[in-house]
Amino acid sequence: MTGFGERLTGALAQYGPLCVGIDPHAALLADWGLPASAAGVREFGLRVVSAAHGRVGIVKPQVAFFERYGSAGFAALEDVQRAAREAGLIVIADAKRGDIGSTMDGYAAAWLEPGAPLEADAVTVSPYLGPGSLRGTISAAARAGKGVFVLAATSNPEAFGLQSAEVTAVDAQRGQTVADWVASGVAWANRAAVDAGGLGHVGLVVGATVDRDELGLGDDALRGAPILAPGFGAQGAALRDLRGVFGAHASQVVASASRSVLAAGPDGIEASIDEHRRELSAVEEERRG
Repeated sequence: MTGFGERLTGALAQYGPLCVGIDPHAALLADWGLPASAAGVREFGLRVVSAAHGRVGIVKPQVAFFERYGSAGFAALEDVQRAAREAGLIVIADAKRGDIGSTMDGYAAAWLEPGAPLEADAVTVSPYLGPGSLRGTISAAARAGKGVFVLAATSNPEAFGLQSAEVTAVDAQRGQTVADWVASGVAWANRAAVDAGGLGHVGLVVGATVDRDELGLGDDALRGAPILAPGFGAQGAALRDLRGVFGAHASQVVASASRSVLAAGPDGIEASIDEHRRELSAVEEERRG
C-alpha cells in the first residue's frame, strides 16, 4: 500500500503545489447561477472537479458548505469526493474534526476508512483537546494509507492569541507556544518518513499569512510534515511569495486557493486554475535560474 506522504509527493511533483478549494458558499452559488441547495452544491463541486482534473493534483472540499443542507448535502459531498478520487485527485476533506476516544474513532472511520461513503484521502483535524487526543486517528490513517492535517498556525487573525500563548503542560519546553507544541506533539508519526527523506502522513495547517517567528513555530516541528497553507489569493497572501514565506519547507507546501479561483465562474475556472499554476511555475523557474 502506498502511503499518503508518498502519494502527495507524487502529486506535487507532477502538478505543483496548487490545491483548489471547493467552497460552494451562497454568494458563489448565485454567481454561478446555481440554487442554494444540495443539488446546487453537488453541481458546483462536480464542475470544480472537472476543471481541476488534469490541472492540479489536489482538491479540498469545505465540508460546512455541504453539511448545511443536511443529509442531502452529505450525499452531494459523497458524490463530489467520489468523483474527485475516481479522477485521480487527492481529496482533503476540510472538516476540522476533534474529540476524544470512541467519538474521534468514529470521525476517523467516517472520513478515512476505505469504502466509507465520505472516504477522503486526508482530513483536517483540531488538536485543541490536546495533541494526544489525535493518536488514534493518526494511527488509523497510517493503517489505511491516509493523511491528517492538524491545525497548528491558522490564517485567521482571531487565532493568534491562542496559538502564540505559552504552554504550561508538563511535556512542553520552557517558553514553547501552543502552535509549536501542537506541531511537535504529532511529529512522532512522521519520524520514519523523515529518516527516509520523504513526507509523512501527518500534515500541519500553517496559514500563508502568519508570521511563524511570532508564533514560535520552529523548523524542527515542520520537518517531514506536509503543510496545508490556506491564505493564498483572497485572504491576502500571494502565490509568488510561497518560497519566501516557507523557506526551506516550500517543497512541502500544499497551497490552497479557493475564492481567487472560484470567482472566475464556471466558464472561467479552468483559465483561472491555469493562471494560478503559471504564477507558481514562474516562481520556481526564478529560483532555479
